[in-house]
Amino acid sequence: MVTEIEEKVIEAKKASITLASVSTDIKNRALEEMANALNMNRQAILSANMRDLEAAEKALRKGELTQAMVERLKVSDSKIDGMIAGIRDVIKLEDPVGKTLSALELDNGLELYQVSCPIGLIGVIFESRPDVVPQIMSLCLKSGNSTVFKGGSEAINSNRTIFNVLLDAIENVEGIPKGAFHLMETREEVMDILSMDSYIDLLIPRGSNSFVKFIKSNTKISVLGHADGICHVYVDEDADLSKAYTVCFDAKVQYAAVCNAMETLLVHEKVAEKFLPKMAQMLDAAGVELRCDKKSFEILENIDFIKKLIRAVEEDWSTEYNDLILSIKVVSSIEEAIDHINTYGSHHTDSIITENQKKKKKFAELVDSSSVMINASTRFADGFRYGKGAEVGISTNKIHARGPVGMEGLMIYKYVLIGNGDKVSDYVGPSAKKFSHRKLDKLLYDVIREK
Repeated sequence: MVTEIEEKVIEAKKASITLASVSTDIKNRALEEMANALNMNRQAILSANMRDLEAAEKALRKGELTQAMVERLKVSDSKIDGMIAGIRDVIKLEDPVGKTLSALELDNGLELYQVSCPIGLIGVIFESRPDVVPQIMSLCLKSGNSTVFKGGSEAINSNRTIFNVLLDAIENVEGIPKGAFHLMETREEVMDILSMDSYIDLLIPRGSNSFVKFIKSNTKISVLGHADGICHVYVDEDADLSKAYTVCFDAKVQYAAVCNAMETLLVHEKVAEKFLPKMAQMLDAAGVELRCDKKSFEILENIDFIKKLIRAVEEDWSTEYNDLILSIKVVSSIEEAIDHINTYGSHHTDSIITENQKKKKKFAELVDSSSVMINASTRFADGFRYGKGAEVGISTNKIHARGPVGMEGLMIYKYVLIGNGDKVSDYVGPSAKKFSHRKLDKLLYDVIREK
């Protein structure tokens, strides 16, 4: 017997076939309707979010939610502005569907084309952040992918309101197939979604490291994402310290409850005594708790103004705080810094502050992370800031997509072979024809365009 959840997933899977061939004009029209609808329904969205926040504050006091999750849950007018801007940026992006990636002549009149196409049906499971819905829905729509969403119960009112606003907007656009997007709401639906590898082509989890690890451990579906965001900034002996103060403060304090915030500060021993006191004062004034190794603790322990200073333990080097907490370590070389990052980091985003060109090159080459920053904050690791319009997530995978992932992570390709009654038997045996394997400067849809 087919369940109600399975019916929705099957409907979305079927709709993905039609959505894959919808024209750019129709998709862009639907996206513009989505942006306008968010603007017109601000008060309904903010009211729904206020109900979620009131419940979340109670859950926080009971220890059922973390402060980071509550922060991610908040929606404001400026966040709605960001949602709208993200959708309109997606409109400006080139349609990624149907692009000829390569063309090869196998023989005269026998041509092979590699063409971009949507992955199909995307499952998105996320905690807190209601802005995930317009971000991923806009990218999936533009790239021709159907989507089933499952948000956390802590954001049920916000998610439902935003999703319904967007769905009503696109259903008024002729040419967008019905049933391409669904929102699931019950806790039981998570396990149902994880079991539907026959229908769902890719899962995108957005949430805490334990949440993402749970998703990865309980499904056969391919997962795009990252479990941890343990990001580092290394202040080298050849650093411009004025840049170091600015970058490190931004990387930790600008928004601490996110995966691209700095969690560990590494400082070369030759500049530690000069750099750390002022840096610690800036961080302490912003409410940051400092967890120091032996050397950095000795430098800072007798400074009166530092209120939150404790000794680091081994666990701190592999902890994603998502809070105003920072671990600090003094290192003797760039090699030690790189080794520490590759040992304890999560391959997410790491930064070096230095004016030495050789060290910039070494850090960029040897740090095994999806984003490497040079004299810039780790907080730049973001799909919107990378010019992707929005992002479906940040991936530390080494296959398919890596780093902040935009529409390119929602695309795959197919091969299209054009012949004229050709058969393989002509290319085997003692008098076999030879393949030319000559590259062509042709586009598939120019070759097979309707007359």
